[in-house]
Amino acid sequence: MIYAQILAGGKGTRMGNVSMPKQFLSLNGKPIIVHTVEKFILNNRFDKIIISSPKEWINHAEDNIKKYVSDDRVVVIEGGADRNETIMNGIRYIESNFGLTDDDVIITHDAVRPFLTHRIIEENIDAALETGAVDTVIEAIDTIVESSNHDFITDIPVRDHMYQGQTPQSFNIKKLYSHYQDLSADEKQILTDACKICLLAGDRVKLVKGEIFNIKITTPYDLKVANAIIQERIAND
Repeated sequence: MIYAQILAGGKGTRMGNVSMPKQFLSLNGKPIIVHTVEKFILNNRFDKIIISSPKEWINHAEDNIKKYVSDDRVVVIEGGADRNETIMNGIRYIESNFGLTDDDVIITHDAVRPFLTHRIIEENIDAALETGAVDTVIEAIDTIVESSNHDFITDIPVRDHMYQGQTPQSFNIKKLYSHYQDLSADEKQILTDACKICLLAGDRVKLVKGEIFNIKITTPYDLKVANAIIQERIAND
């Protein structure tokens, strides 16, 4: 089976003084998360679309989905303490309700990246089924400067080898869950990126080309950019 998981477990502290997590803020008259979910419900390959929300915002998330989305594949569950635990909660939900097979894949995506495309979703599904681990990326435009001490440059990697990570990130469910269980408690705290879990286990991670406009809305400036993108699209329709 093919599952989508919309990661909406964060509190969005970088958005500043707002009354709710960033995923529920309005973007052109609808919550950001609704714009994101709409991209997934347009794809009929998904058997279930799981939204992972902070516990105290589950009812709010469900109310938004009922108001804007009519698709019985969508379900809201509780997220975890961090990104990877949120993904694991989704996998545990799948295992408890549907069981797991060797071919099951999960397409995980940030709730606050509402501009992903049908192509990106399709290529993630196909690559996850074929390779078992996928990351969506764009080529780095600026030179990347590394500083391990946060004071002086320690390395400048070759820019042609550098990419900026986006989402979706997609996985064979059984493999990802097994690799995560093999991590120590300290490693689970340090590793915030699910693809790194697969790399440490020796898996190859396939790259899918993202889009520059597939932005993550984390700050007030990002929200202004997102509104500008939507207004431009409306003007060009």
